[in-house]
Amino acid sequence: MDKENKNMLIEALNTIEKEKDIPKEVLLEAIETALVAAVKNEFKKTDNVQVKIDPESGDIKVLSGYEVVEEVEDEAMQITPAEAAVRFPGKKLEIGDVAYTEVIPRDFGRIVASKAKQAIVQKIREEERKQLYDKYAGKEHEVVTGVVQRITEKTVTLNLGKMDALLIESEQIRGETFRLNERVKVYVLEVKDTPKGPKITVSRTHPDLVKRLFENEVSEVADGIVEIKSISREAGQRTKMAVYSYNPNVDPVGACVGVNSSRVNAVVDELRGEKIDIINWSPDPEVLIKNALSPAKAVYVDVNEDEHFARVIVPDHQLCLAIGTGGQNARLAARLTGYKIDIKGESQVEG
Repeated sequence: MDKENKNMLIEALNTIEKEKDIPKEVLLEAIETALVAAVKNEFKKTDNVQVKIDPESGDIKVLSGYEVVEEVEDEAMQITPAEAAVRFPGKKLEIGDVAYTEVIPRDFGRIVASKAKQAIVQKIREEERKQLYDKYAGKEHEVVTGVVQRITEKTVTLNLGKMDALLIESEQIRGETFRLNERVKVYVLEVKDTPKGPKITVSRTHPDLVKRLFENEVSEVADGIVEIKSISREAGQRTKMAVYSYNPNVDPVGACVGVNSSRVNAVVDELRGEKIDIINWSPDPEVLIKNALSPAKAVYVDVNEDEHFARVIVPDHQLCLAIGTGGQNARLAARLTGYKIDIKGESQVEG
């Protein structure tokens, strides 16, 4: 390989390093590995081959090694002590030692040009895939904004910038529709590294989507002053969220609702009208269950903490409200608190 081509190789690697942010050492290592394989094939060797490329000059050294053995079984790999004394004068080689000599394979310039190009292209692909994976793996369990690129019967493809994400049917809100080029916020469920690049699965139904949206809207939540202790959700219909303030001067519900309901409405708009009940969290399960059944007002709560069961009595005129349409309010309250809840009206108990 002549000096001009060596210089061109180093210049190309320097350019790739700058433009692709792939270290030159990584590219050189890939080229060396490719050349080692080519040299092994040329010399019919399975081991003891080294290729070293000077990162500044581009000079390439090819070294072929021979193990010193009592009896040669593979001439491409082994030599006897007597042969070693002739081929490596001045070196005291013993049985088991490996001695290296510089070699020049036939048509080496063409081999270098071909293998270097292949190795660089492959390594660029690998590194770009790795960089993309690292970038988006860091967004796992976060909310990102995607632009709708493709809509099929069961999936929606969203562009996240440099990667596409898949919103599969089970992670879509039932009845929700999308338009091409529409911007949509989604929760990153999983980022998988695959041979074809990162595979990103996102969700519009996960309860943590609501949590992350509030973190983005409510500075007190983002700063850790207010904590979202628990969330239960039936996506597209209703969410219950229990919040707690570590600062006695900060009302956690008020902070999440915002002035003129501006904060909660921003989240509701993003979820296309999904109702959100925000309640005060309490370490006392009786108080928490009462709060969780809001907007109904419980008159009596009997809690069995060992069995995680609660018996609740409400005014008769609020029984339907406490249970909710299709049992939704009671169901969400149970998930929010972690308790099975049996709700009865006052007249049912008296009877």
